[in-house]
Amino acid sequence: MRIFFSPPVTMKKATILALILLLVPAAITAQKYKLIWKENFKGKEINTERWSKIPRGTSDWQNYMSHYDGCYDVSGGKLTLLGITNEALPGDTAPYLTGGVYTKGKFSITHGKVEVKARLIGAQGAWPAIWMLPENHGWPDGGEIDIMERLSHEAQAYQTVHSHYTYVLKEKHPKQSECSPIKPDGYNVYAVEILPDSLVFSINGRHTLTYPRIETHHRGQFPFGTPFYLLIDMQLGGQWVGKVNPDELPAKMIVDWVKFYKMVE
Repeated sequence: MRIFFSPPVTMKKATILALILLLVPAAITAQKYKLIWKENFKGKEINTERWSKIPRGTSDWQNYMSHYDGCYDVSGGKLTLLGITNEALPGDTAPYLTGGVYTKGKFSITHGKVEVKARLIGAQGAWPAIWMLPENHGWPDGGEIDIMERLSHEAQAYQTVHSHYTYVLKEKHPKQSECSPIKPDGYNVYAVEILPDSLVFSINGRHTLTYPRIETHHRGQFPFGTPFYLLIDMQLGGQWVGKVNPDELPAKMIVDWVKFYKMVE
């Protein structure tokens, strides 16, 4: 959108108008929520009523997923997921082992908000992710919500929306991804709001990206509004992040807490 100022407009008025425009995203997304679950990782084990360890698969991100206890630590009210060299499982031919958990089949939300406070200890080839997938639909038709992805040691995080519309049809409008700064050595709060008409992303309470539902003749533009579950995983390697430097391992993702909210009408 272009804005034209007529000659009588003063610099002060222009500044005020600019500030108003900056506040528009926050006003649009001022939705009310009710906290329905907070995971504080108390105790010394993963709460298996809510979480399961992610099994290994054939996808880039899933190559080294393992149930090995050395990839997981629950202590001090935090969950630590590690990416390590495989020196403990001689029967496993994978060079690396990684830990990840998800709420698949145990907890999901349709409309609401998810927040995760986490610290990332990187390595070359580390690819930690916090993201969501649909319970009842395949990929990419069911959609994917990437709340946070980080590559190696970068001081930025990626937040992205995937669907048939974006992945298969390769449509670029509306904007579906944003890269935003993070505190690379500290804790950051990554969040997404799943609304009937949009996905709204933020980092540390700052709005970063809104992906809206639009009118289009192409199918699959906004496949959101069904139950989605949460995945948190410490990945290693892959086409996007590149090769792993084993001398920099272990890589870690330390999760302080996870919050789920439902939307209040």
